[in-house]
Amino acid sequence: MKHTPCYLAFLLLAACGGPSKEEKAAAADNPAKTIETPDAQAVHLPQPYASKSVTNRVNLQEWPAGKTPTVPAGFTVTEYAGNLDSPRWMYVLPNGDVLVAEANTVPTTAVKKTTVALKLDPSKASRPTSADRITLFRDTNKDGKPDVRETFLAHLDQPLGMLVIGNKFYVANTDGVMVFPYQPGATKITGQGKQILDLPRGGYNNHWTRNLLASADNSKIYVTVGSGSNVMEHGPANEARRANILQINPDGSGEKIYASGLRNPVGIDWQPGTQTLWAAVNERDELGDELVPDYMTSVKEGGFYGWPYSYYGQNEDPRRKGERPDLVKKTIVPDVPLGAHTASLGLAFYTKDAFPAKYHKGAFVGQHGSWNRSTFSGYKVVFVPFEGGKPGKPEDFMTGFLVGGDSKDAYGRPVGVTVLPDGSLLVADDAANRIWRVSAT
Repeated sequence: MKHTPCYLAFLLLAACGGPSKEEKAAAADNPAKTIETPDAQAVHLPQPYASKSVTNRVNLQEWPAGKTPTVPAGFTVTEYAGNLDSPRWMYVLPNGDVLVAEANTVPTTAVKKTTVALKLDPSKASRPTSADRITLFRDTNKDGKPDVRETFLAHLDQPLGMLVIGNKFYVANTDGVMVFPYQPGATKITGQGKQILDLPRGGYNNHWTRNLLASADNSKIYVTVGSGSNVMEHGPANEARRANILQINPDGSGEKIYASGLRNPVGIDWQPGTQTLWAAVNERDELGDELVPDYMTSVKEGGFYGWPYSYYGQNEDPRRKGERPDLVKKTIVPDVPLGAHTASLGLAFYTKDAFPAKYHKGAFVGQHGSWNRSTFSGYKVVFVPFEGGKPGKPEDFMTGFLVGGDSKDAYGRPVGVTVLPDGSLLVADDAANRIWRVSAT
């Protein structure tokens, strides 16, 4: 039987389903409310299912010639690198070279493979194959445009996080952490690597990503692992060691759960001048347009942040009603709400002084953009100012990825953000296969 694209699209929509009568009844126990974060930011939480859960994806278009994202007055955007293959994450080596991890979501089910093959998803969230490599860029004359480009490491397995400790290079594949011998200043890895930590492969939607961060003294490595489902619909066994930030020794030993209940923590960084770990976290889908807000939060050792039993504090998810009241009761309220369905992924504190003073010690967050909201959210980089060590309200910093108005078109989708030694900011645009550089003028 021949299936037309429209028929297959119908099957995909039908497969998504909606909340059951039981779930809607349970939602009545969660009235709309406004709560306050630890830093006195108000967060309005409507009742679950107050609006219909929808699938609403952008149509990706090429950036028009000469057009760039928009930044505030006093800043300039230029293309740092192009012709990449889904650049999602960046890491600055000790000598200033920039590594870019190129990897993307690959369909694993028959329905998703058909969706990609027939190009039924205009957002191109998945691609038939993944580059699975790390590319090195070197700017020898320090003009803000790299003049050396080399394949640093290839034949990986959906890499994201990267890290150098001494003469060792670490990379986080979707199925584990690998370590390779590293020579400072080298433009490529030539030695054999070994896997020092096994991790559960893949995950819900884009939750295959694994990030790495070292402690200040390099004695510990932190590893992010996203959930294997939206809200544990495949059972608890599927979520073993997931929705956590793990802590290990540099040789892979001593694994422990540093913090849990974090549905999809990706960006992690240390707050300047402190020993406080912060994370950007994607929250759950299919509760309506305004649930649940993604967030940026300080991460307490041993802390539990709600997933899948509750959200934004002790607000029980109706789909997991009554299962773990003990965990609901101990759920920590996150610090900074970042908007529902924004897919907040990148996180980097600004540790230089090239930008104006208001940006010093604040944080940039890359928002990949929504698919589960009737009007688009995210698709921008926001800045979270800090004053007296406390975060303020997020403000738009880099926009223009959406065409705007009534259009469903988008030019790109920002993901990772990182700060260069010269104080400029790099933003990975995985949909447009390029890296943007923002400098103060």
